[in-house]
Parts: sequence; C-alpha cells; structure tokens
Amino acid sequence: PTGTPSAGGTAPAGSLSAYTSRLIASRPFQDVRDIAKRINKLFPTTIQQTNAKLDEFARGMMTGGTLFEELGFLYIGPVDGHDLDNLVPILENIRDRGGDKPVLLHIKTEKGYGYPPAEAASDKYHGVPKFEVSTGKKLSSPSKTPSYTSVFADQLIDIAAEDRSVVAITAAMPGGTGIDKFGRRFPKRTFDVGIAEQHAVTFAAGLAVEGIKPFCAIYSTFLQRAYDQVVHDCAIQKIPVRFILDRAGLVGNDGPTHHGSFDLAYLGCIPNLVICAPSDEIELKRMTQTVYEIDNLPSVLRYPRGSALGLDVLNDLLGYELTEMPAKVEAVPIGKGRVLRSADSDKEATSRIAILSIGTRLAPAMHAARALTRRDSTIGVTVADARFMKPLDSDLVSKLAREHDVLITVEEGSIGGFGDHVLHFLALNGFLDDGKLKVRPMVLPDTYIEAAGQHEQYEEAGLTERFIEATALKLLGKQKVPA
Repeated sequence: PTGTPSAGGTAPAGSLSAYTSRLIASRPFQDVRDIAKRINKLFPTTIQQTNAKLDEFARGMMTGGTLFEELGFLYIGPVDGHDLDNLVPILENIRDRGGDKPVLLHIKTEKGYGYPPAEAASDKYHGVPKFEVSTGKKLSSPSKTPSYTSVFADQLIDIAAEDRSVVAITAAMPGGTGIDKFGRRFPKRTFDVGIAEQHAVTFAAGLAVEGIKPFCAIYSTFLQRAYDQVVHDCAIQKIPVRFILDRAGLVGNDGPTHHGSFDLAYLGCIPNLVICAPSDEIELKRMTQTVYEIDNLPSVLRYPRGSALGLDVLNDLLGYELTEMPAKVEAVPIGKGRVLRSADSDKEATSRIAILSIGTRLAPAMHAARALTRRDSTIGVTVADARFMKPLDSDLVSKLAREHDVLITVEEGSIGGFGDHVLHFLALNGFLDDGKLKVRPMVLPDTYIEAAGQHEQYEEAGLTERFIEATALKLLGKQKVPA
C-alpha cells in the first residue's frame, strides 16, 4: 500500500553507504574504472573473465544492484532521499559523468516525512486542499450528505454481513474506494495488493473461479493499467468479477491524471461485460446489490467522486418519497432504464425533447428540463435515466427516438462512450434514415481538464444545467450554446 515501508525498509542509509553512493556516481571513479577495464583487456581471456566476476561480486557487495548492472544500468544506491546534503551531490555527479550508459539511482524515502499527519495517513496527502497545518484537518465544511464512496462501502458491508463469500480487493487505494471501511469490519476478507492493478484483477478472477464473490475496487483511471487482464482473465471466460470504479468522471483538484474520463469508452467495446452507472445514492445502493447478484458475467459499477444528493434533492428533483435512507434495497432489472419525467405531462407542447442521461448528470438534466418548460410552454421534455450502457435498454431508446423530435444523451465520460453506443444503435435500426430525429451526445471535451473545483470542471466541460438547456434550445433553433 502507498506509504507502507517496503521489504527493504525505509530507514536512512548510513554514512558509509552515502559515501559509497557519492563515490560510485563521481566522474573520477568512473574514469578509474574505465582505465581498469582497458587494462584488463590486455590479459588472457580466462583472467579477463575472472576479473569481471570479481568486479561483479564487489559491486554486488557494495550496492546490491547486481541485477540492474546485468541489465546494462549503472546502479547507484540505495540513497536516503531525505538527506539532501548527500543526495544533491550524487545528482550533480550523475549529471556531469558523461558516457552513454543509463543510470539507475535508487532513492528510499518515507511518505509524508517530517509531517506526522501525512506520515500516519498511508493513502492521503498526495494532493491537498486548504488544511490546518497543526492538525492536518481540511478547512472545508463537512458535507451534510454522505459521499458516494461511503454509500457503496456501507452497502457492501451489509451484503458481506450475510454472505461470507464476499471479499474486497483494492490496489493501494483503500481510503479512496471505501475498502478501508470494509476492512475494519472484515479484515480477513480484505486484500490490498499495492500498486498492482493487473494483479488485483487476475487475483479477483482466480477467487471468482473458486466460488468467492470478489468486489475489485479501483479508481476508474487506474483500471486502464489492467486492461489486458479485464479482457483475457475475466471477460473472455465470463468470470463474475465485480469491478467497482470510484472516481468515474471529473475529480476536482486531483486533476487530469485522476479523472475517470475513459472507462465507458475502453470498457464499452469489450463483450460479456455488464456496465452500469447510478444517478444517485439510492441507485448506487441498488446497483451494488445488482452486481452482487450477477454470477454469470463480469460487471462494472462506476460512480463519481463527491457527495451524494441528499433526501431533499432526491424527493424534490427525482421523485422519491423518503423520510430516511432505506436500509434494505432490491436490485435493479439488468439492462432496463427508467423515465423520471415525461413530455406527455407538458400539455401545450408542440416540440418534444428527450434527455437520456447515464450516471449523476441526471440531476442537472432534470434542472434543465424544468428550466426549458418554464421558459417556453410549447416545449415538452422527457428525462430518462439509462442506468446501463451494456446491455443498452433498446426498448427505452427506441421509444424516445420514435416519440421525440430531439434526443440528447448526457454522460460524464469521453467520446466513444454511452452516446456513441446510442448513436450506433439508432443508426443500425434506421432511426436516423429519414432525417427527422436530431441527436446530440454531450460528453467530456477532447482535452485534459486541469485541476479545479468539480463544479468549475463541469462548467468547462459543458455538462451543467445551462449547457444542457442551451443544447436543447439550439436544436430547436431558439438559442446558441454558451461559450
């Protein structure tokens, strides 16, 4: 796990080791060694081979880097990365040494060194918002609603409490995926494989073959590292690994390396996968139950970073009638979406728009629908939640295409994802042949979005309420899309 001492430990190297590393990296040492090698070539072959063995043995004794030397590297280390008085001269010597041989400098550090809150938190403080230096606590106000991560973790704990075959696997991100919470309850059923996503996936597949029910929780962006394992070790063999993709979509200040932009695109083309995305915390609980019950195929459940909607929004915007979060939930029908608002309720409508969302962009889509009907009573708006990208709800898509003039898909993912699957279905089934249906996919732009607040990033991506509203109006010839 991130920040955990390695097998080699994290203790600083001693003075002798530091001196040896500086010596090996120095130009004079390399010159002497080169001269010795030239002189050695004057001796008979057997003596040359003996000297080479002695050199290899001496280097192994001094540095322990024989493996890297055999691979053609000049190995230097291990070096205490916190001792700058020693590290900087070594870096300068490496810079000035010349030659064409690659150098491998082995630096050992301790995560968060010198700041106790960071030292104590194995998977936090890689990137930070404003925080209180004396305590390490964030200065942001605590959210009134739980995070999607904690909603998933709580639901998984409830499932595991009734089924001992459920296990959780993560790759050095227990806190970010909620597996730390699961691990405190079920330590013997929790596996953190470190920064080794490929192993996490194959390990999960092996457990699944033996009847275990693995939940493999990995950030969306980091599952890319295990793409081959997803295909060969899971999908081809229809092994029921449950992939839980946290941080699916824009992630705020963690920036472009952590955005979960591509999973719908890179997973959507793989056969034998079930792919779903909840629009709110109730749906997340239900979909966690759904993938738990899928025992014949691998499945993918993706959800974003951030706080859930809360009861007030769930009731007002999405039509729930709740007084508290339900303790028990039922699975959703696989491959079936739902309609939350129908254009049939807009009695004066002469134009009909359908907004088909997947994931948590559903709430902005509902706000956009309200804004459209307030603005113009002749516009009727249907809002639907696809729930699944694979299998696609073809009946729902067909109905929306037949009964509306405009169809807009909204997703928190790159080009090549849900919208393209919908367009492919519409084209193959002739819905675009007569030119009457206007279709627009709204996706993340084809660029890397830099670190910022999540709402700022949604604005930059053009996936907020005002952009959805403006896209609908433009397709009706009534307004330009905001810049």
